[in-house]
Amino acid sequence: MIDLYYWPTPNGLKIVMMLEECGLPYRVIPVDIGAGEQFTPAFLKISPNNKIPAIVDPMTDQPFSLFESGAILMYLAKKSRSLLPREADQEYKVLQWLFWQVGGLGPMAGQFGHFKQLAAEPSPYATSRYRGEYRRLLAVMDRQLETGGFLVGDYSIADIACWPWVHAAERLGENITEFAYLNRWYQTIFSRPATQRSLAGMQ
Repeated sequence: MIDLYYWPTPNGLKIVMMLEECGLPYRVIPVDIGAGEQFTPAFLKISPNNKIPAIVDPMTDQPFSLFESGAILMYLAKKSRSLLPREADQEYKVLQWLFWQVGGLGPMAGQFGHFKQLAAEPSPYATSRYRGEYRRLLAVMDRQLETGGFLVGDYSIADIACWPWVHAAERLGENITEFAYLNRWYQTIFSRPATQRSLAGMQ
């Protein structure tokens, strides 16, 4: 059984979605980031960057720990042989969108949320800048989804990586219905049983 070190954030949600989709048994170990539990020595041995999510897989010869959500998605896809194409060209197309999310969509949405909702002092410039970048990236996805139901071919870890950060739009005060193809994609993934189970676990 895989141990998932988790808190209900978009990056945490994507790993739960993946585990639910690929059917690997797992146990959730909460890490209360509001209380500073991510800085404990025990957790830092698993995730030296003091961020969730992280996993420990004891089903290998030696317990194997991994942090960074993109790396975890790749590991689980390889382990379960699912949600990552085996053809090299398609695999790399999926990975380019995975890296796009971890390097762009997630950080921009995270900074937008911070300056909009958490900053000790208002910063209109920062809020406007990160909101604009978040919306630009949503538009990039919308254009990509115009020609297909998912980001690359069939449902994959690229979609799983991106979906929680689009799910966060409502909390950030954004309406994705203006992005027709993105909204269709969002609703399709929202209706998947694994997504529903994952969201129920965040309550």
